[in-house]
Amino acid sequence: MLNARRPNPLPARPSRRGLLAGAGALVVAFRLDPKSARAASGPNLADVKAQPNAFVRIGADDTVTVVIKHLDMGQGNTTGLATILADELGADWSKVRTEFAPADATLYNNSLMGPIQGTGGSTAVANSWFQLRKAGAAAREMLMAEAAFRWKAPVSEITVADNIVRHAPSGRQARFGELAASAASLPVPSEPRLKDPSEWRLIGQTIPRLDSVAKTNGTAIYSLDIRRPNQVTAVVARAPRFGATVKSFDAAAARKVAGVLDVVQVPTGVAVIARDTWSAMKGREALTVAWDDSTAETRSSDAILAEYRERAKGPGLTASERGDPQAALRGAAKVVEAEFTFPYLAHAAMEPLNATIERAADGGYDVYAGFQFQTVEQATMAAILGVTSDRVRLHSNWAGGSFGRRATPTADYLAEAATVLKASGEKAPVHLVWTREDDMAGGYYRPTVLHKVRAGIDAKGAVVGWDHVMVGKSIMIGSPFEAMIVKNGIDSTTVEGASDTPYALPAYRFGVHNGREGVPVLWWRSVGHTHTAHVMEVMIDELAHAANVDPVAYRLSLLTQAPRLSGVLKLAAEKAGWSAKPQDPGRGLGVAVHESFGSYVAMVADVTAQENAVRVNRIVAAVDVGVPVNPDVIRAQVEGAVGFALSAVLRNRITLKDGQVQEHNFDAYAPTRMSEMPTVEVHIVPSQVAPTGIGEPGVPVLGPSIANAVFAATGRRLRSLPLDLSGVKGA
Repeated sequence: MLNARRPNPLPARPSRRGLLAGAGALVVAFRLDPKSARAASGPNLADVKAQPNAFVRIGADDTVTVVIKHLDMGQGNTTGLATILADELGADWSKVRTEFAPADATLYNNSLMGPIQGTGGSTAVANSWFQLRKAGAAAREMLMAEAAFRWKAPVSEITVADNIVRHAPSGRQARFGELAASAASLPVPSEPRLKDPSEWRLIGQTIPRLDSVAKTNGTAIYSLDIRRPNQVTAVVARAPRFGATVKSFDAAAARKVAGVLDVVQVPTGVAVIARDTWSAMKGREALTVAWDDSTAETRSSDAILAEYRERAKGPGLTASERGDPQAALRGAAKVVEAEFTFPYLAHAAMEPLNATIERAADGGYDVYAGFQFQTVEQATMAAILGVTSDRVRLHSNWAGGSFGRRATPTADYLAEAATVLKASGEKAPVHLVWTREDDMAGGYYRPTVLHKVRAGIDAKGAVVGWDHVMVGKSIMIGSPFEAMIVKNGIDSTTVEGASDTPYALPAYRFGVHNGREGVPVLWWRSVGHTHTAHVMEVMIDELAHAANVDPVAYRLSLLTQAPRLSGVLKLAAEKAGWSAKPQDPGRGLGVAVHESFGSYVAMVADVTAQENAVRVNRIVAAVDVGVPVNPDVIRAQVEGAVGFALSAVLRNRITLKDGQVQEHNFDAYAPTRMSEMPTVEVHIVPSQVAPTGIGEPGVPVLGPSIANAVFAATGRRLRSLPLDLSGVKGA
C-alpha cells in the first residue's frame, strides 16, 4: 500500500534537450481543452513546445489526438501512425483523432531521411514505428502511475484498455480524461515497457480509416479549400520551354479583365492576381508574353533519346561490379541483348499544385498547403521573404495525391507562392493555383531513361554474365541533397533496384551515364525502381525462356540468399495458380518480383491479348512489409498502385516537340479508368519484423508482370514502356 505522499514510480524526467533531441524524440502531452480535430491544420508550434509531448494529447472528453508528422496524400498514414500509438496507449479507436504536426525537425525529424522533416520513400511507418510505440507506452504508464497514486495501489495491478484505467482488485476505474491533467505533471518515462505482440488489439487488424468519413462527406480540408479573409488568387504564365525566361510582356488587356487586380513579374514568369480563380485564368489568357529561349531546352523527345543511345555505347560510371562480365559473355552458350526505353511521366495527382500564403500581424507568415518536405519548404520560403525559418508557419492540409510531386528539393511551387506574395506587396493573402494544364506541363517528371543489357547463359541455362548500361538524368545532382545522396557522380536514386540486385549473378556490371537535358525531373512513385525493376524482371524472364526453365523456378534458383523475396514469389505463384503456358488462345500469365524501400512484392498478371490491345484480367500480389499495421490499408495501397501504374504501362508518356510539352490534360494523358481495372488480390505475409512501407513498392512489379504475361500469351517480347501494342493479336 502506498502512503499519502505522491509516489514517483517512474524514472526521473530526462532533460528537455535529451527528451526532444533527434529522431528518438519521445513526447507525451495531455490537455484539458481538446478539439476533436481531424488531420487538417495542426497545432501551434508554441503550444506544442510548452507541453512535454509532441505526439499525443488526451482531453477531458477522452479524445485521444495523435499528432502526425507526415503528410497524408491519400496513402492512409494518418490511420497507420495513429494505430501504432493508440495500441500502445490502450486507446478506444472510436475516440482517436489526428492532426498534422507543425514544422519543426527537432521534434518531427524523419529519421530515415536525415535531419529533416518530410514524407517520402515509403518511410512514414518505418521511421515512426518505435517512436510512436514509445510515446503511446509512456502515456499509458503515466496514466497508470496517476491512478496508482489516487487509489493507493501498486502500479503492477493497474491495467489499461479502451480509454479506461482499471484496478481489478478494488473494482475501481477511471476514464483517460479524468486522469490526464494530473498525469501530465508526472515524469515522462524514457524507456517505457512496449507491449508484446500478443497484447496488440489494433495493430494487425482491419480497422476503419480515420479519414474516410470526412473525405466522403466533403468536410476534409484540402489546400484548394482554403479561404482566408480578403484572399486573392494568382495564376502564373510560365514559359512553354524549360529554361526560358521573360523577355517582355504586355499586361494591358489582362488588366481590363473583370476581377483582375494586378499583374506582376516573378522569377518563374508573369503572375496574374485576381479576386477569384476564373478571373485570374481569363486575365492570363489576355496576357502577351515574349519569351527568351536562349537558355531553354529546345530538343524533341526523339533527339534526347538519340543522344542517350550514343552515350550508352560507352561503359559509363560504375555503379556496381563483380567478376568480369565481358569475358563471361564471350564464353556464354547463348547471349540475349535488349534495349529498354522509358518516357518522361507526369505525376498527375488529382489535386493540382496550390498553396495559400499571407503575412501575419506579427510580421511572420502563415502558409497553407500539403507540405511534403516541411524543413526544405519552410527554409526556402523564409529565404525569399527575408525572415528566419521559424517566422514561416506551415499549416498542413490533406493533399489530393502527390506521388512525389509535392516533394521537390527546390520547394518550387511554394517558392513561387512566396515570390508572388512578395511581388504583390503582401497586401492580401495569395492563393497560388496551378491549373491541370500547368500541373501537367510544369516539369519535374519521372526521368526519361534508356537501358541496354547483354546477358549470357551457359549450356545448362545458368547465368554466367550480365553487362548493363543505363542513361538517365539524375534527380539529385544539382539539388540541395546532392552531397547526401550522390557519391562519385552516381545518384543512388537513379540506380536503385539494379545496382543492388538480389539475383545471384556471378559476373555483373551496372554502369550509368547521367543525362544532361534541361527538363526538370523528380522522383515518381517508386523512383528508380520504376525502370530498373522492369528491366531486371523482363530480362530474367527472357533468360528463363532461353534456358527453357519455368520463370518462377528460374527466379527461385537465383534468389537462394533472398528468403523474403522467395517467400512472396512462391505465395503469389501459388495463389495465382501459376503456369507459364498459355491458359487459352491469346491469354497468359506473367510474373515479377522486386524489393524496394525494404518491402518485398511479387505479382502475377493474367492478361488477354486482343487486336492491338491488352486486357489485364487479374493481378495477384503477395507482399511482405513486416508487421502489417493495417491490412486493409496495405491492400488498398497495392490496389492503388495497380491503378496508378497501369496507365503508365499501357499508354502514358510526356513528349517534347521542339522543347514544348505536348500533353496538357487527361485527354492526352489518360489515367486508368474503372472499366480498365483488373481484379486485384493482395496476400500479406504474416510477420513480426519491424514494418516497412507500402506506398510505393506495388508500382515496380506491375509493368514487368504484364509484359511477361504478354509474352506468354503472344510470343512477342515487349520491353519498353509504355507497351507497344501495335500488331498484338494473341497467341
